[in-house]
Amino acid sequence: MVEIGEFFRAAGGFIWVNVFVSVAAVTVVCERIYRVYFVYSIAAEPFLDQMEKLIRTNNIDRAIRACNAAPAAALPRVVRAALMRAHNGRQAIAAAIEEATLEVQPQVMRRIQTLWTFANIATLVGLIGTIFGLIKAFAAVGMASPETRSQILTEGISEAMNHTAMGLSIAVSCIVFHLFLNTSARGIVEHMELGAVRVENLLLQRAAGTLDSSEEKGAKAGAGVKAKA
Repeated sequence: MVEIGEFFRAAGGFIWVNVFVSVAAVTVVCERIYRVYFVYSIAAEPFLDQMEKLIRTNNIDRAIRACNAAPAAALPRVVRAALMRAHNGRQAIAAAIEEATLEVQPQVMRRIQTLWTFANIATLVGLIGTIFGLIKAFAAVGMASPETRSQILTEGISEAMNHTAMGLSIAVSCIVFHLFLNTSARGIVEHMELGAVRVENLLLQRAAGTLDSSEEKGAKAGAGVKAKA
């Protein structure tokens, strides 16, 4: 604790700007981790397999209830929108999917890009603090008395280096968390879009009367194996 206090004392007033930036960045990171990994995420393949089975057996209401079991997750929200229009034709299903996708996708990606902004701000604020520290250090060489020159020079260089260290530490942390969060959020969006297309195709086949039930599909697969034998 003494070393931390000494670090902030030696860094000067500009360090508190980066403290504010770091607090804001940590708040965004914690909120996005919770949303991306625990609210919007869902095991996509098992969920879509369940949806396909229910649609093939014409259990639309049961499929909607399965989506309601995870009401905040991205993929179930889009699939539910399509299922709610399952009896209204091709255009209604496509419009429902598009509307739900346009609503959910920005929510999944929200505030992740601000981590890059925080990284840039922290770097620039650290650079400004470094410059002021160097100005203080070099001013000591020409203006201070010989007795205090060495102390003021040391304090100025220390202030400059502390600002540099603080700014770069925040920037690197923001970039790393941006990488992980952006990758995970894009994965959710990709699964959402793929799942929406898969469910849309199943609903359109169902509406056209060309969708086999799971039992019929299994019987046809068995017949095909016997024919090959």
